[in-house]
Amino acid sequence: MQGAHASSDLPNDAMLKKMIGRMLIVGFEGESLTKKSVIVKYLQEYTLGGVILFDRHFDDRAKTKNIRSPKQLKTLTSSLKSFAYKPLLISVDQEGGKVARLKPAYGFEATPSAKVVSEMDAYMAKHVYDNLAKTLKDAGINCNFAPVVDLTINPKNRVIAGLKRSYSSEPKEVIKYAKIFMNSLRDKNIISVIKHFPGHGSSLEDSHNGFVDISETWSESELEPYIELIHSGDANMIMTAHVFNENLDELYPATLSYKVNTELLRDKLGYNGVIVSDDLQMGAIAKHYTLEQIVTLSINSGVDMLLFGNQLSYQDTDVLISTILAQIKNGSIPLERILESNKRVERLFANIKTE
Repeated sequence: MQGAHASSDLPNDAMLKKMIGRMLIVGFEGESLTKKSVIVKYLQEYTLGGVILFDRHFDDRAKTKNIRSPKQLKTLTSSLKSFAYKPLLISVDQEGGKVARLKPAYGFEATPSAKVVSEMDAYMAKHVYDNLAKTLKDAGINCNFAPVVDLTINPKNRVIAGLKRSYSSEPKEVIKYAKIFMNSLRDKNIISVIKHFPGHGSSLEDSHNGFVDISETWSESELEPYIELIHSGDANMIMTAHVFNENLDELYPATLSYKVNTELLRDKLGYNGVIVSDDLQMGAIAKHYTLEQIVTLSINSGVDMLLFGNQLSYQDTDVLISTILAQIKNGSIPLERILESNKRVERLFANIKTE
């Protein structure tokens, strides 16, 4: 089998598990931590690359998951940093508008949606995003899954246009506001993640729920924000989407597609930063593939960090790491891919001052 290794060529299991751990961003339960918390075990045993924080449980909106108040959140992120043996991405979805985990109801400053910001001039937009970056910095968060650089191609799109998450249907406008957002985050040493590659703005469906086919609606103009932000050196992390486009890959959605993530994003567009998957527990992926297929296809496609939010369902991290380990040992995932992704992840941390 291609990429197969003799067991003697591989690092020992404990070391391999730590290398796999660097490639994971996971969600966890709890507003506070002790040294006995499950996530602390994972942080230390596997040197996880990141965690993702949510305010509410997906299936029980009344129940707090990780975010209750500014003071509580600061304590939680400080605990995460103190328990981690290596630098850690403490990430959140804080776009503004409907997609915000740090909400005014909990005592955080409100941020308007991308659509509202797009009606402001550059000066006001900078003010909005400087405030957002300060809120994240004060909370101890160093990675924001934003900005959205999807174009509003389909006004009936429920998950992008419907939630006012896009700045415009014009690439130039999207680039303008995305850069303002990213500059504000960079000034506070926060990594921005542009999303959702290769473009989710033309879709009709929501990939949280199931299969999303953009073959008939996608346009090459949706790549323009990525091209510009890669060339300008602004893009450190790009999130790949669970959208299927038979013109780009007749078999797989973007997250699992070598043609999209390696041939298009890396080789053609020249991107060498970290590729992070969208949440691999979303219906578009989880309903169609086994865990083995998901991790093998996504890593082999060129994804460097796998996101398991543990919101839509629960994925045991021990099982996840054992599954990836087995796929490396049987040659389904080449060790080279693990080494390559670890190198990119470490370079990402070198670019930010993780205090």
